[in-house]
This record gives sequence, structure tokens and C-alpha cells, in this order.
Amino acid sequence: MSGINRRQALQALAAAPAAAIAVSWTDADVHAASHAAAQARQAARQTNTRYTPKFFTAHEWATIGLLVDLIIPKDEKSGSATDAGVPEFMDFMMVDQPTRQSAMRGGLAWLDAECTRRFDKSFAACTDADRRAVLDDIAWPRRPKPGMSYGVTFFSSFRDLTASGFFTTKMGMDDLEYQGNTFVRDWKGCPPEWLSKIGL
Repeated sequence: MSGINRRQALQALAAAPAAAIAVSWTDADVHAASHAAAQARQAARQTNTRYTPKFFTAHEWATIGLLVDLIIPKDEKSGSATDAGVPEFMDFMMVDQPTRQSAMRGGLAWLDAECTRRFDKSFAACTDADRRAVLDDIAWPRRPKPGMSYGVTFFSSFRDLTASGFFTTKMGMDDLEYQGNTFVRDWKGCPPEWLSKIGL
């Protein structure tokens, strides 16, 4: 465990009202953090070192890496959220937006407290199946289970931030097959295979 007990987790939650978690961010915020994260990752590669988080503790950093990869795992089409640098992106977002820090820290503490309540382990120390069981209970904003509303709010915002970080990278854009400002002589609409995939 990270050294945080249930009482400390509850104090962190009290300091970060659920509404604060849902604070939105602008495109400029996202692009600035994405650019800074890409530069930091490149600098770390050039010096053959690891990125050192500026906001997250070592325990939180481990949790973030596991959580973003559960949201966007590696597949046959692209790498995972950590491969794309989403944790670094989130670290820059937290540094640039201090008003989000308590909500992020409180949400991660809630996740550890919930895992400790169920499994007597932090989120990072749990098995993959245990982690998924907790996330299954907070992944559906329209069907929150009793007592899970804070976790649901946190996870919804965290999932959105993960997607923003991933899809602003080259890997994410390649995954979307984004072509940018490319001239198209004849627009033929959405390709049939994609229409079929979404049931149209």
C-alpha cells in the first residue's frame, strides 16, 4: 500500500468535491500538454533515462500507468496509452492546471481505498481481475451503484483525459486513420466497412 489509510483517503475526497473532478479543459490545454509530454519523452529517450513525474508520486505514477492501459490497451492496430505517453501528458496537465490536482489525487486515493476495502490491497497491488471488477462498478455513469458516485465521476473524467492524451499523439491519430487537411476530389461518404461496424 502507498502509506495512505482510509481516513486519509476520505480527507482527500472531502478536499476535492466531485464536481471539481468534472472541470473541463480546452483544446489549447490538451495540445500544450501533449506537446510538452512528447518533448519530455524525446528528451528522456535521447539521454536514455526515464521520465520523472513533476506532480504524481511514485505510487500514483504506477497507478496511472496501469489505469490508462486498462482504458486503452495495446492491440493489433496501435500501442497502449502508456506507449503513447498518456501518463506524461496527464502529469503536464496537472502541473498546468493546479485546480485539478486535488480532484485527481482524491480520485486515485478513492481507488486505493476501494481496493483496500475489497481486497486489502492498493489498486496497483491488486490482480488484473480485481482491478477490472472495481472499474466495472464505476465505468457506467448512467448506472452508478450505491456508494460509487464519487468513483464514477472520477473515472469518467479520467477516461476522458486518457482519450484526449492518446488521440492527440501521432499514435492516436494513426489509430483513427486521421488524414488531416488532405484534398479529397470525390467524397463518397463513410466507407461501407465502418458503417457495417457501427451497425448502419
